[in-house]
Amino acid sequence: MNAPFRIRRFDFDQVFDAGSMPLGDADMATLRRRVSELEADLASGDRDAAIDAARTAGFEAGLAQANAERQAALLAATDALHAAVEEVYTQLDRIADETAVSAAEVARLAAGMIAARMIDQAPATAIDEAIGRVLRQVARGQEIQVVVHPSLAGELERLVAVRQSGDRRRLGITVRGDPACAFADAHIHWDQGGMILDAAERTAAVEAALAPVFAAL
Repeated sequence: MNAPFRIRRFDFDQVFDAGSMPLGDADMATLRRRVSELEADLASGDRDAAIDAARTAGFEAGLAQANAERQAALLAATDALHAAVEEVYTQLDRIADETAVSAAEVARLAAGMIAARMIDQAPATAIDEAIGRVLRQVARGQEIQVVVHPSLAGELERLVAVRQSGDRRRLGITVRGDPACAFADAHIHWDQGGMILDAAERTAAVEAALAPVFAAL
């Protein structure tokens, strides 16, 4: 029989003597070159990090300056806009005032033109309209006498005939010329009343109606 055997752990030496591995000149040169390369790499890395840091700082500074300039520009634009709006409101108020004055002046001129037209250009028409108002007030068949200036008698008779042709009832209107009656005036009489048309009074009535408008300006 074979003899029994035992396995035992081998103890390695944990101490190495560096002096036992001497370096030659070529190895030292290689080592120095490698050290120089490592130092250069470290220096390059520091330079790149410094450049990156400078770029970041410059970007942040530029961004902050741009934001500040933008805020300043917005504030300036807002102030300018407010000033422009106030100027527009001022101009609108001025235009509104001028428009109100112009509108009142136009109304006054228009009223004057209408009154002048009715009195100077068509006085008989104004008198005929007054006759129409009287006919709506008096009883059917009521005799009505109209006294006007002789120069208007013919035109007023024509207008009365036109009115009569459009009404089935007999109107009973008589037109008489009287030199004592002022031009464009008329005296309308019937049994139970009468009406006097005065051109000057009509003009005064128009001016009185417009007086509150002018007083408010």
